[in-house]
Amino acid sequence: MRSGAKVAIVGGVFVVVAGGVGYGGYNLWNGVTGGSSDVGTKEAGAPRSGPVTLEEVTGTARDFLAAWAAGEADRAGQLTNDPVTAGPAIAAYKEGAGVSQAVITPGTPTGTTVPFTVKATLTHDGVSKPWTYASQLTVVRGESTGRPLVRWAPAVLHPKLTAGATLRTGTAKTPPVKAVDHEGVELSPEKYPSLAPVLDALRQRYGDKAGGRAGVETWIERADGTPTSTLVVLSAGKPGELRTTIDAGVQAAAEKAVKAYGTAAVTAIEPSTGAIRAVANSPATGFNTAFEGGQAPGSTMKIVTAAMMMRYGIAGPNTAVECPATVPWDGYTFRNLNNFTTTGNLTNAFARSCNTAFIKAITPLKAKGVYNTALGDTARKWFGIGATWSIGVRTTDGSVPESSGTETAASYIGQGRITMNALNMASISATVKDGGFKQPYLVPRDLDGREFATAERLPGDVASGLRTLMRAAATSSAGTATEAMASVPSPKGAKTGSAEVNNQATSNSWFTGYSGDLAAAAVVDSGGHGGDAAGKVVATVLKAS
Repeated sequence: MRSGAKVAIVGGVFVVVAGGVGYGGYNLWNGVTGGSSDVGTKEAGAPRSGPVTLEEVTGTARDFLAAWAAGEADRAGQLTNDPVTAGPAIAAYKEGAGVSQAVITPGTPTGTTVPFTVKATLTHDGVSKPWTYASQLTVVRGESTGRPLVRWAPAVLHPKLTAGATLRTGTAKTPPVKAVDHEGVELSPEKYPSLAPVLDALRQRYGDKAGGRAGVETWIERADGTPTSTLVVLSAGKPGELRTTIDAGVQAAAEKAVKAYGTAAVTAIEPSTGAIRAVANSPATGFNTAFEGGQAPGSTMKIVTAAMMMRYGIAGPNTAVECPATVPWDGYTFRNLNNFTTTGNLTNAFARSCNTAFIKAITPLKAKGVYNTALGDTARKWFGIGATWSIGVRTTDGSVPESSGTETAASYIGQGRITMNALNMASISATVKDGGFKQPYLVPRDLDGREFATAERLPGDVASGLRTLMRAAATSSAGTATEAMASVPSPKGAKTGSAEVNNQATSNSWFTGYSGDLAAAAVVDSGGHGGDAAGKVVATVLKAS
């Protein structure tokens, strides 16, 4: 170690024996060992190859953390596989975050990964606050030199850092806000963890309109200068109050429902107004899948496909349709789950989620010359899918692109290039329930004068027809959504879906439905059939209204 630091390994745990590395309050308490101090820098003969050894992992991690702790950004950068990016990022860490002192404590390596803890003090204009967090680094072998190097990623410095983002400490760019639900109940991220990224986004966008006063904070700032996550509050400002459309009771139910699954998302909307009553994700922190995700929605898309069939006069709820086990299109054979067949009308086919009955709509639509555009046109015309939604925070709009070949058939059952999220699918159910699209929103439009997306109301016969289909799926003996919706109050309707993504072993579980004046949709990654996982989430949320 540099500057006289000595380290040793005792009982498999890295422990300091004596000495320390430091300047300006920085020091490395615990070290990692495994050879001389130039492990990872010494080359003898031909470059080494093969997996990195434990000695190389511990030595490289030790040297990197020591250089970082000592403020030697260039040296630390040279110990990574991307020194051009790493060096400046490490140099900016101390000044940007206002770190006046810090202790880096490595943990025990697991394979090529070394965890560590940073205990720091943040200081700005005489105000200080302790700051502790955990991160990790991974050691890899350099492709050209064969040297063991730290695989560089911004998350090494802090787990929430992404490419181009930096840490900043100072007077916050916007005042804090006290977000409340539509009845005035406070929405704290501690009680409703899924709301943390949403509340942060609302603060950045509307904090200066809520009447508060900014405090001193440490935050992550994107490359464009936009602040994102607040990490530490050094001195609190005065929060302004911001009223949202969230319903605290529905939100609590949504949080609990998705927590049962590793990766899941749900959104709930009031059909009569478009007000968003809940949004929840598992895991609760990180990417807001419910609003910003984009995945194939599977058979929940048959709601729009059925609307398309009614629009073009192909079939209505009482029209007899064919549902064979398989149907070919453009050299590919599509099939029903377990190759089932059934007879009867469109209502029965929808309730049982017959793929082939909906794919067969291609033939008459092709005769009309619209088979590859009709689904997207219908989605935009009546459901607002394809328009730009402005709900108050960042969202990803649903997409139903023009298709060709097998993609067209796949799109009719929610596969192909169609992408949706829980917000989009909850809105589709809300549109059916109300009879017309109302753009979902989280804060009122008059808060900033933004434009809402619009769509034509469903024709009366189409609206009633879709409600007939969704009611059958949720209540009939053959309905794929009946079991999940059994305890949900009427009037109700639903649609199940499962979507195969990237050849994963188990399909994603999708479910959307409504009860009374609440509609919801959920997706559970690798959850299987729609009613098995996502259906339970949606039912829990609908019963909370």
